[in-house]
Amino acid sequence: MRLLLPEARPEATVAELYGRSQRPQRRPDGRPWVVVSMVASADGAVVVDGASTALSSPTDLAVLLGLRAAADAVLVGAGTVRADDYGPPSRPGVRVAVVTRSARLDYTSTLFSSGAGVVVTTERGPAVPPGVPVVRAGRDRIDLRAAVDALDAGVVLSEGGPHLNAQLVDDDLVDELCLTVSPVLVGGDSPRVAAGPFGAQLHAMRLAHVAEDAGFVFLRYVRA
Repeated sequence: MRLLLPEARPEATVAELYGRSQRPQRRPDGRPWVVVSMVASADGAVVVDGASTALSSPTDLAVLLGLRAAADAVLVGAGTVRADDYGPPSRPGVRVAVVTRSARLDYTSTLFSSGAGVVVTTERGPAVPPGVPVVRAGRDRIDLRAAVDALDAGVVLSEGGPHLNAQLVDDDLVDELCLTVSPVLVGGDSPRVAAGPFGAQLHAMRLAHVAEDAGFVFLRYVRA
């Protein structure tokens, strides 16, 4: 990909733009550094036919894998796990924390049979099968701040979906947004990057870089 901002360069690697050296390995207050990674169409859609696959590209996938390599844990909503058929991360030791109030998940999937899957639910949530790690945080609504802290990670990567991202925004937990803009128009009623039953808020972010590859634009914002 070519870097456009903060300095123009004809070539830049995923590792230098998204690697571990690009962010603190934990926030100064001790809370994990939370990164949100999403891909959206030029008109803001984040899913096509229920998944994000049609919006992505090989370089977008490389960015996602680069962010996973720089993270200690992945946070993801149950709907995204089902839609994208999540398996275990390629890097050993990375946990995938699946946020779900119902705890209705396929515990026979490779994500859980590998030992990488962790269930994040409420204190009143249903039981999960024996041997499956579970984080219980919050009584009626999942307390994401407590859940993120319980993961005992320096950097947590959120991969959506929109409802999970909206709660992270509502709880002021987003330290970094890595957004790929796909050169397509979708229309319809697809949700946007963060969408859910939460009040609208303004959280200032600073543009850290802009890169481009094959018409895809790669934006990285960090907390201002």
